[in-house]
Amino acid sequence: MTLFSSLDSLVFLIYFVVVAGYGLWVYRRKKSTAGSSASHEYFLAEGSLSWWAIGASLIASNISAEQFIGMSGSGFRIGMAIAVYELMAAVTLVIVAVFFMPVYLKNHIYTMPQFLEQRYGKAVATTMALFWLGLYVVVNLTSILYLGALAIGSIAGLGVLPCMLFLAVFAAVITLGGMKVIGYTDVIQVTCLVVGGLVTTWIALELVARIGGDSGALCGAAILFDNARDHFNMFLPRNDPNYMDLPGLSTLIGGMWIVNLNYWGCNQYITQRALGADLPTARKGLLFAAFLKLLMPVIIVLPGIAAFALDKSGALGEAMRPGGELNPDRAYPTLLALLPPGLKGVAFAALTAAVVASLAGKANSIATIFTLDIYKKTFNQGASELRMVWIGRVTVVVALLLAVVIAPLLGIDKKGGFQYIQEYTGFVSPGILAMFLLGFFWKRTTPAAAMFATVGGLVFSIVLKFLPQMTNLAFLAPYGFAVDNGHGVYEMPFLDRMFIVFWVVIAGMVLLSTLGARGNALRTLHVESKLFHVDGAFAFGSAVVCLLVGAIYGVWW
Repeated sequence: MTLFSSLDSLVFLIYFVVVAGYGLWVYRRKKSTAGSSASHEYFLAEGSLSWWAIGASLIASNISAEQFIGMSGSGFRIGMAIAVYELMAAVTLVIVAVFFMPVYLKNHIYTMPQFLEQRYGKAVATTMALFWLGLYVVVNLTSILYLGALAIGSIAGLGVLPCMLFLAVFAAVITLGGMKVIGYTDVIQVTCLVVGGLVTTWIALELVARIGGDSGALCGAAILFDNARDHFNMFLPRNDPNYMDLPGLSTLIGGMWIVNLNYWGCNQYITQRALGADLPTARKGLLFAAFLKLLMPVIIVLPGIAAFALDKSGALGEAMRPGGELNPDRAYPTLLALLPPGLKGVAFAALTAAVVASLAGKANSIATIFTLDIYKKTFNQGASELRMVWIGRVTVVVALLLAVVIAPLLGIDKKGGFQYIQEYTGFVSPGILAMFLLGFFWKRTTPAAAMFATVGGLVFSIVLKFLPQMTNLAFLAPYGFAVDNGHGVYEMPFLDRMFIVFWVVIAGMVLLSTLGARGNALRTLHVESKLFHVDGAFAFGSAVVCLLVGAIYGVWW
């Protein structure tokens, strides 16, 4: 039985028509003002996106069902500590704007494999291009599509396959118009995301207020803080059952930096939004995204904590226990089901906007890497601009079709939520980040060292993941690097594992580069200190972001 009313359907239809119509208008306007659909215009919207469109597109592409369902579920299970991903991301965006973006733009970098080829040679670039294509299609695109379909299907009372097809077609329509269409429709998407998310949070807090016989969202927030005080601890003690996911203070000084710097600074899916702009515009866009990131704990994590308090009071009945077993990932869909008619349509549009924007951004990144780094360089070096745009559009359709076909076969819904995705992405993050950082800032880094980072980072991560099954790591427990998983086996939290692997890879790269032939290290980028200078307005905005994050941790330490 559908949970939607006629009013909800009307609200969602209006959202769909506005996004699709605006995307079509942007596409036609782009065609009328350009002599031809150049590849850089299609893939990067070169010079076309304003700072606010870049910032909105970054957030719209980043926030998906993974956050709304998985992170909200982690809020139910762990609490506000899980918001470290969002709060650290705000600071990371400032770092990327200051140190990463100037290097990319000064050296005319348009794709991450292009950077690797320019710095390390074709072998490393091709290896990583193929790796990224496989990762984006088989892991990211499929998980976004399938989890998104599950989420909207459970709310609208529809099957998973029809929802997958709808999301794929909707995303394809937006993506086929190119990055400019994606960027500007993402402004609408992120507006829906923020408004719908805030509405859901407000209603959730209103429901919490009723627990104490009161009313109003502000009263609800006060009651929530009292009734779920332990869910507002920003750091988990070592005896907390969720310590393996968020290992105390090392979330701020350890592996979380690897997660965020790799995701926001070395990821085609993210950096692509800013690579077609000039440096001041790109920096303003990243700073705007940092401020939007500060809203995400309120929009995503707080509803999960509210669902915890409501469930604890018995107000949700058995909604969180389908089949009799508690499922934290049900937190957000359960709250949406409680919204009144009309508002449910707004929240549903927000969730759909998050999924579609992420799908469109990921599909465009897949098309960009395949067309510019595989097709043009390997199969057709003389390809015309229009030919490359056509190949990019075909790639979008093929990638989305593959995702629709293989997503149901992967058992994505049975493998856990947000934390699982973060852990297994972390198998490759340390090596990739090490390769980029040394490539930026150490001229002697060799191609052999970069290849070591690619393979060695993965190998070391796998070894440390399965080491506890071969030997007892209890001797590391006094130092905080191993925790009893409840079965007498001492495991290493995955964030700590990433931090250790990163420094092992760095050491290996330095050693290989030092011992290797210097002639192999002559591929360098244009990097000089003046690239990292920022204007006063950007410096002020960055300081505000950092102070706000510091204040949050200071209050809820």
